[in-house]
Amino acid sequence: MKPLSSFKPQAVFSDIDGTLLTSEHVVSPLTSSAIHTLTDQGVLFTISSARSPSGIRPIIKKNDFHCCTIAFSGALILDEDQNILYEKGISISDASKIIDVIEKKCPHVTWNVFTSEDWIVKDRTDPHVIHEETVVETTSIEGSLQSLSDTLMVDKILCMCDSEYMSPSETLLRKYFPELSIARSSDSLLEIMAGGINKAEAVKYLCDLRKIPLTSTIAFGDNYNDLEMLEAVGCGVLMGNAPSELQKHFSFVTKSNDQDGIFQAFKELGVLN
Repeated sequence: MKPLSSFKPQAVFSDIDGTLLTSEHVVSPLTSSAIHTLTDQGVLFTISSARSPSGIRPIIKKNDFHCCTIAFSGALILDEDQNILYEKGISISDASKIIDVIEKKCPHVTWNVFTSEDWIVKDRTDPHVIHEETVVETTSIEGSLQSLSDTLMVDKILCMCDSEYMSPSETLLRKYFPELSIARSSDSLLEIMAGGINKAEAVKYLCDLRKIPLTSTIAFGDNYNDLEMLEAVGCGVLMGNAPSELQKHFSFVTKSNDQDGIFQAFKELGVLN
């Protein structure tokens, strides 16, 4: 959707990495202030991320945000008090099959398993895991699926690899598991969720729950796993640091995450007037 001279949203949704956060992994003062201004006016603010709740909470706490949370790209939705509103995961049995294919067919991929509370890895000394722990400010646990109760759901399997292995790994996993939702969140991260899971469906669910029309919503994102969400809302805003291939298809591209892209879009839309 093209920018409007004045747009008064009832809800704002934002991705985290590459969108809400700068490359220094902080929310800029201008962006934080703008979000507080809107929430004080009664606008629903929701963080919509591929991250786990434990990887999102530090951002909420540091910035004193009063917001809902869409975690695991839509597999888990939490209200302002961190109560579960919605959850759809993968069974332990099915997750085991996915891990087996990854280990046998994708030797360059590091797998991670997420439940609503835990982040399980095979080896915490893996460089990809070490880096991710630093970024999301939470700690993984070494373990296996066999240690989990069969009654638990796996909300997400995260595949980490160097960028040159991303495309072949994604192609292979889509071939083996066409029924699942698989999306890139960066050039080195691939998210695997239950079928039908994406940020757009989570946005629709939350808006329906809060009786907010989609036409009165704005969303911000910077990567392929944000695409459905940006297309579902009334005004989808792509960050200026998004891949060039995505930018070709969007009429509204704001400044980058290091140039207060969210704040600049609010100004252009007349949201803060």
